Amino acid sequence: MGPMAEGPAEGGTAGVALMRGVPPTLERCVLTYREREPIDLVRAAAQHAAYADLLRSLGLEVRELAADPALPDCCFVEDMAIVLDEAALLAMPEAPSRRGEIPAVEAALERFRPLERTPLPATLEGGDVLRLGRRLFVGRSARTNEAGIARLVAFAEPLGYRVLPVPVTGCLHLKSAVTALDDERVLANPSWIEMSAFAGLGVVPVAPEEPGAANVLRVGGLVVAHPGFPRTLERLSALGYAVRTLDVSEFLKAEAALTCKSLLFRA
Repeated sequence: MGPMAEGPAEGGTAGVALMRGVPPTLERCVLTYREREPIDLVRAAAQHAAYADLLRSLGLEVRELAADPALPDCCFVEDMAIVLDEAALLAMPEAPSRRGEIPAVEAALERFRPLERTPLPATLEGGDVLRLGRRLFVGRSARTNEAGIARLVAFAEPLGYRVLPVPVTGCLHLKSAVTALDDERVLANPSWIEMSAFAGLGVVPVAPEEPGAANVLRVGGLVVAHPGFPRTLERLSALGYAVRTLDVSEFLKAEAALTCKSLLFRA
């Protein structure tokens, strides 16, 4: 999810959730670390609708773009932009098959933010950018290269953000391995990323038997999590977090997770 996962509805500020419909071609999505397996499109659509309903129930204005069957990954809008309070940076996906997703997201965002672009050879995906306050952690991954990190620095540092690169070794995106619980604590799988950039922050490790549990969505005072990681969820509840479960099992098959399905930002 774009860096507003760090919560439009939390302080009572009106928030927007940009989503995009589930294409009938979702099974043809780009995969890197997972084996391809059948996706139940009816169930995926129901999970997508429940996700949108939850965001609406938390007071967000959900704006949903139409799915495009020519773009199997198009429902994973997080990757297409980094939306800050001051401006938005349009991303540049590593996979050429995903670059056609940018125009619809650009058209949806232009009424809310000044927009900048990420030109090739830079590649940068929103799933690699995690915001905590005025810090932007960016994954150096299979999807985001050095030129993409440099583009983020050039965009964000003049706005007063500090950009902190993080090597990603065991998963697709940075936010496959770490997401924010609040502005001072993260949930992480330390075996998938280099953790030194997070020095000084509280780190809650996922349960060892649940390596994929680190992607949660922080919004509206809740930590929204997939129910398939019960031991990690027990850790969060024991720390006092208000945890709400939301099944995204069909999207896990597409190498996605909770934050991937929306761009959240203050209106």
